[in-house]
Amino acid sequence: MNGGLVRLREALDRLNPSERKVAECILNDPKQVIEWSVAQLAESSGASQAAIVRLCKSLGLKGFPDLKLKIAGDLQETVSDSVGYQEIRPHDSIETIIQNVSANNVQSIRDTVKILDQVMVGKAIDALEKAERIFFFGMGASNLIALDAQHKFLRINKTCLSFADPHVQLVTAVTMTPRDVAVGISYSGQTKEVIATMKAAQAQGATTISITKYGTTALHAYSHIPLCISSTENEIRSGAMGSRITQLNVIDILYLGVASRSYEQSVQYLDKSRAAIRDLAKM
Repeated sequence: MNGGLVRLREALDRLNPSERKVAECILNDPKQVIEWSVAQLAESSGASQAAIVRLCKSLGLKGFPDLKLKIAGDLQETVSDSVGYQEIRPHDSIETIIQNVSANNVQSIRDTVKILDQVMVGKAIDALEKAERIFFFGMGASNLIALDAQHKFLRINKTCLSFADPHVQLVTAVTMTPRDVAVGISYSGQTKEVIATMKAAQAQGATTISITKYGTTALHAYSHIPLCISSTENEIRSGAMGSRITQLNVIDILYLGVASRSYEQSVQYLDKSRAAIRDLAKM
């Protein structure tokens, strides 16, 4: 079990002052904290024991022992597994850029694995498998993720659609039924076009799935099944590189999850699509 430190880092901006004191105290010296009791942490952080309990609940954990267990798991990782995100700097060498970009992408996926809720992933796979139609909604860079998802699911004969135009997305959403699934993709969870579309889809009775950053966002209000990704990129986000990689990784997980449920059929459809593309190349 791990992911305690990732949860704390990502929750900092949305915590109240007393909870933030506790979180910062833990992040400053996690090795020491796992040896402490609730009373010792309260004394060291200057917050109340009640604030510690509230913090654990905010992180979706059972209590302080659960948090300590996850932090202990984090501390067992090698240094190379926790190098942190590296931002763009003036006049970086080609070697540095290659290493930093690659390390950031790997770190994004590792952090997302720690906070991705397996129960929610299972529910999402169930919904997508049973869906009559699947609609992927996203704007800007997130629309590229939606297009990638459409391409993947079409290859295993799942009826799915994605549109770049926000008006078309909204019109599509109001025609959905309880047999359909809407997947809203927004790193920030605040993209107004995606929120409006998901709200409309939910109003029609469709099952809604969101892929967004960890924590409570506006998009969560219209998501039956929220899937959270790491959001620990620094302020200069370099075109949402890390978050894009983690969103693609979640789409791959959902795609393979659905494909594995009907493995033989999926393999047949994949073989047909590969053969069709191969034949086209020969023309």
